[in-house]
Amino acid sequence: MQITGNIVDIFSETVYPATITVNDNHIVSIKREHVPFNRYIVPGLIDSHIHIESSMLIPSEFARLAVVCGTVATVSDPHEIANVCGVEGVRFMIENGGSVPFKFYFGAPSCVPATPFETSGSYLGIDEIKELLMSDNIKYLSEMMNFPGVINNSPNVIAILNLAKSYGKPRDGHAPGLRGESCKKYIDAGITTDHECVTIEEALEKISYGMKIHIREGSAARNFDELVSLIHSHPDSVMLCSDDKHPDDLVTGHINDMVKRAIKHGIDIMKILRAASLNPVKHYGLDVGLLREGDYADFIIVDNLTELNILETYINGNLVAKDGKTLIKSVMAKPLNNFNTQRKPEKDLLVAAKPGMIKAIVVEDGQITTKMELVKPKIEGLYAVSDTSRDLLKIAVVNRYEDLPPAVGFIKNFGLKTGAIASSIAHDSHNIIAVGVSDSDICKGVNLVIENRGGIAAVCYGKEDILPLPFGGIMTDVDGYETAKRYNTISDMTKEEMGCPLRAPFMLLSFMALIVIPSLKISNKGLFDVDNFTFTELFMP
Repeated sequence: MQITGNIVDIFSETVYPATITVNDNHIVSIKREHVPFNRYIVPGLIDSHIHIESSMLIPSEFARLAVVCGTVATVSDPHEIANVCGVEGVRFMIENGGSVPFKFYFGAPSCVPATPFETSGSYLGIDEIKELLMSDNIKYLSEMMNFPGVINNSPNVIAILNLAKSYGKPRDGHAPGLRGESCKKYIDAGITTDHECVTIEEALEKISYGMKIHIREGSAARNFDELVSLIHSHPDSVMLCSDDKHPDDLVTGHINDMVKRAIKHGIDIMKILRAASLNPVKHYGLDVGLLREGDYADFIIVDNLTELNILETYINGNLVAKDGKTLIKSVMAKPLNNFNTQRKPEKDLLVAAKPGMIKAIVVEDGQITTKMELVKPKIEGLYAVSDTSRDLLKIAVVNRYEDLPPAVGFIKNFGLKTGAIASSIAHDSHNIIAVGVSDSDICKGVNLVIENRGGIAAVCYGKEDILPLPFGGIMTDVDGYETAKRYNTISDMTKEEMGCPLRAPFMLLSFMALIVIPSLKISNKGLFDVDNFTFTELFMP
C-alpha cells in the first residue's frame, strides 16, 4: 500500500512531500517527492492519561469514536473497573481492547481502593499488582494517589513503587497542589508524571524536579488554558491528556481539539506534536509509529496544519476512520458487574437537625477540587433539608457492595431547582452518588440505579430516565454514538428541566466522592476532610 502527502517530520522539524509504502503493518520506505500535495501526513495522536471507563463505553466502543478524532493510542489507567471488579476487570479491559484495531496501553492500578475511607468492590494488594506488572500487556504503574503514603514512607506504598521499578515500568503520579519539599520527596520516590496541576507555577516547580506534566482537558477538569504555554517553553516535558472524557464530548473531539487550540495560541506545530505524539511514545515505551522507516504505520491524514481536519486515520497500516466515519466494527462482549445492595427507603436520607452550622461541599464548574463553607442549615421540623434559594442541596452516597444506609451531606453551587440525579459512576470506588432537592426524588434516582445494577439517572416532576451501564455499573457496550445521544438526553433534562447550570453535571457529581482531591468530599462512610485526611462531622456547634 502506498500513501502520498506532505509528511510532518517531528524529528527533523520539516515538512516535505513524500510517498509512504506500507507492508506488514510497518512503513517500509519513505520516498521524497518534488511536488507538494494538498494534504498532510501527521503522526497519530495519543491520549497520555485517560480512564477509558469515564467514556461510559467499553474499550472497543471507545476506539470506534476515538479514531475519528485521529487518536491511535491511549495510555489507560483501568483503576475504575479495578475498584469494582479487581484484576478480573483489568483483564476484561485488556481483552476487549485487543479485539479492535486500536492501541490501548493499560497500567497496573496502584491504589485500589484509593483510601481505606470508602468501600470498594475489590482490593489490589502487592501480590495482585505484581501479577499485573509481570504481564507484557501492562506498560506502567498507574497513578499513585496515596501521596501521603509516599511522603511518609509507607512500607506498602514504597514496596509497590519499587516493584514497578524492578520491572522497568514508569510510575504515574497524582499529586494535586503538592509543592515544596513534600513535592520533591514525592518525585524523588521515582514518580515520573502528574496530571493534576491547575496552575502554571505548580507545573513549573514539578518540571524543575524532573517530572513530566500531563496537560489535561477533560469533561470535568479543564486545565489547558492555564498550562498551554508549557508546550512552547518546555516541549519535552509535557504530554496531552483528557483523564476523563464523557461520550457526548468524545463524539465531538479528543486530543485533536487540544492540538488545534494550541495552534491558535501560536505555538509551533512541531512542539505541539511532541506533546501529542512523541513524548508519550518515548516516556512509556509505546509501540506506536512516528513516521519513520521501520515504524508501525500509525498516522493521520489532515487537510491542513491550521484547522487540522482529519480525513483518514491509520493504525498498523489499517484504515480505521475516513471522512468523519469510523470503520471499526462493534464487537460482542459479556458483561461483568458487582452489585449487592437493595432498594433504599426514603427515611434513610433524613438528616436530624442539630444546633450550629453545617459544613457544605462547595463546587466550581470545570474543577474537581472543592471548598468547604460553613452555612446555616434550613430546618423543617426535626430535619435539615435542601434550600434552593441558597443553592444548598442534599447529597448522598450509597454503598453498592453492601446493604447499608447511605452517607448524607450538603453541597453548594450544583444549581438544581427541582428533581434529582443519581449515578453509579462515583470515583474511585463507584458507589451510588446522588444530589437533589427532595428526599423523595433522590430516593427514586438511587433506586432506579439499583434496579438497573448501574447507570446514570434523572428524576423530575414524576419523569424518570436512566442510561443503563451493565459493565461494572460504569460502562455499556451500546454503540458510542447512540450512548452519546442517550447521555445528552439525560444531561439536557438535568439542565433544561431541572435548572442545573453546570457544563457536565454527572461528570462533576462523580468526583464528589473522590476523597483524594481537596478539600471537602463525601464517601459512602461519611463526610471527608481531604486536607486533614480524616472524616469530619456535618454539624459544627
